[in-house]
Amino acid sequence: MKNRDVIVTGLQFPEGPAFTSDGTLWCVEQEGASLFWLKPDGTSGRVHVGIGSRPNGLHIDDRDRLWFCDSGLHAIRCINYPGQEPETIVDHMADEPLNWPNDLIFDPEGNLIFTCPGSPDDDEPGSVCVCSPVGEVKKISEKLFYPNGLAFLPNGRTLLVAETHRKRIWAGRWDAVGLNWINPTVWAETGPDGFGPDGLTLGPDNLLYAAIYGGSCLQVYKPTGVLSHTIELPGENPTNCAFDPTGRLGLVVTESEKGQVIRIEM
Repeated sequence: MKNRDVIVTGLQFPEGPAFTSDGTLWCVEQEGASLFWLKPDGTSGRVHVGIGSRPNGLHIDDRDRLWFCDSGLHAIRCINYPGQEPETIVDHMADEPLNWPNDLIFDPEGNLIFTCPGSPDDDEPGSVCVCSPVGEVKKISEKLFYPNGLAFLPNGRTLLVAETHRKRIWAGRWDAVGLNWINPTVWAETGPDGFGPDGLTLGPDNLLYAAIYGGSCLQVYKPTGVLSHTIELPGENPTNCAFDPTGRLGLVVTESEKGQVIRIEM
């Protein structure tokens, strides 16, 4: 069994772990209106992002800008850290405010893809959306029930989307020019345990790691969608995971039941 160590405690519903180029681990606190950081030297702190904010998924780009979904303010926001206030990048689709944006990812061409599942208490289809580098915003799917985490397969052209309320992961070809998700089909069923898949991460081993919210585990899949193995976790509600690109922390998992970040030695 791989070693598991709790490296952060006391967080208010953590999600979206990610790393800046200096090795700092970041995550959002949904119920703390903050982005939390932990530096390699062990120092830590928070960046508060505003009253009414409910930050969710987090992505750090190659310029160390922090992009996050803000379901409380119904927006995609970005921080040029340090020293700047969050900038709102997208907050409407046509004349409608974003419907509780949840998670986000960039494709290699710079298109920002994000999920808008709506309220977790509703059982109505949400949407998957894209914003191009020139600001074109459109929906690419409106049929998934609580679309959540996002990832690309190793080929960089197959987009995966977690559908939490139906306990499955979809895959379809991503057209980065036409901004279309082509022929999405069910790629994996995550089984009866928990509420369903939350965050998704492609590992350096080219396996897909899915946090199973309510299932106390990560499920690890081959690129074909076949389950490889399961990593059991000490908390019931893992929300997302990420690999430390330096290898120092291995795989880190945010867990909301106990408000922790867990390190798994790989």
